[in-house]
Amino acid sequence: MVGIIEKQRFSVIGKMGEGFSSESSKWIPPLWHEADKNFVEISNLAKLDAEGNIVGIWGAMSDVSGNFERWKEEGKYLAGCEVTDDATPPNGWTKWIIPAFKYVVTKCTQDSYQNILNHMLSDYLPKNNYQIVGAIQEFYNPKDSSGELYLYFPVEKI
Repeated sequence: MVGIIEKQRFSVIGKMGEGFSSESSKWIPPLWHEADKNFVEISNLAKLDAEGNIVGIWGAMSDVSGNFERWKEEGKYLAGCEVTDDATPPNGWTKWIIPAFKYVVTKCTQDSYQNILNHMLSDYLPKNNYQIVGAIQEFYNPKDSSGELYLYFPVEKI
């Protein structure tokens, strides 16, 4: 299932890394391990919903220049948590402010990630006259323990 979401600018604090796109499966998992292991350091900064639950966990991506363009041969990745805009990252953590976009969103699992990504890029988006205008983002719903995640494909700056 595919949906459309408009998301205003938001902030994420996490553990950042940079590397070759082709080797992302080697350098991204350690960022998640470090972020999970040290989450207590930023837990008080997490943005919460009305029920007091964390709003979102993000695998945020940007080009190496930090302009939130798509990855080329290399990219940057931030394994982190959505925070209030005025949050200050503790030592060893990085804060990104992700610009507002209209996103085409679809759900996947770690196992289906590559197939879903390829399908969206080569089939769904072109057939529906969408062009990607920035870096793809990964959203993990903290209330969802099934291991599913959402891929956010930016198709319009807002």
